[in-house]
Amino acid sequence: MLEVDQLSVDYRGISALDNVSFTVAPGELVGLIGPNGAGKSTLIKALLGLLPMHGQVALYGMPVRRQRHRIAYVPQRSQIDWDYPITAWNVVMMAQTARIGWFRRPDRQANRYVEEALQRVDLFDLRQRQIGQLSGGQQQRVFLARALAQQADLFLFDEPFTGIDKKTEAIMLGVFAELRAAGKTLLICSHEWGEALDRYDRLLLLNRTLLANDTPKAVMTLDNIQRAYGENLQLSNGHLETLFFC
Repeated sequence: MLEVDQLSVDYRGISALDNVSFTVAPGELVGLIGPNGAGKSTLIKALLGLLPMHGQVALYGMPVRRQRHRIAYVPQRSQIDWDYPITAWNVVMMAQTARIGWFRRPDRQANRYVEEALQRVDLFDLRQRQIGQLSGGQQQRVFLARALAQQADLFLFDEPFTGIDKKTEAIMLGVFAELRAAGKTLLICSHEWGEALDRYDRLLLLNRTLLANDTPKAVMTLDNIQRAYGENLQLSNGHLETLFFC
């Protein structure tokens, strides 16, 4: 479904990503991990066509720039202006803008998609609440609902589990399971560690280039972690623990 071939990104002569290649199949939940500054967010933005790049990114065999309507993106919470005066309902309705147009009233189908998405993340009763008045977990669920309302095939999440509550985490994991069962593809930039990584089908270990691409058990070896994180790790009770994450 998603094919990335020899993807490279340079910032003013400095290499942010170098020769990254991988594929992600329908129904896969893939975690993207690596140290701070490894290029994880850069990779996601490159997949969206938001950065100049070298190499090829294809979705269903076609250039990704022609398939943006099939991709849903949930950015890091730190990248969002939570003071912007917009309701939860209108944030989710933005997912339907490409289909209905900027200056047309939402049709019945758009309203149904938005209502179903807000119901799924348990926020329908707060649909008229300003996003700045919501808790961190509720804010994350608003953007998850927006992704669901887009009716996309590929879902890109940038650190979705940062600063959320247990209820939001449970809802998100439930949604991820439903999307996988429906044959959707999910790529998640994660700063998680330890047993939490077992929820992924595969891990992509990145540090400007792709260091490992395999099951969590095969990727999380001492050799791979040292290649990715260098000396910034510790051994405690036989387990690997990094000093910093994503």
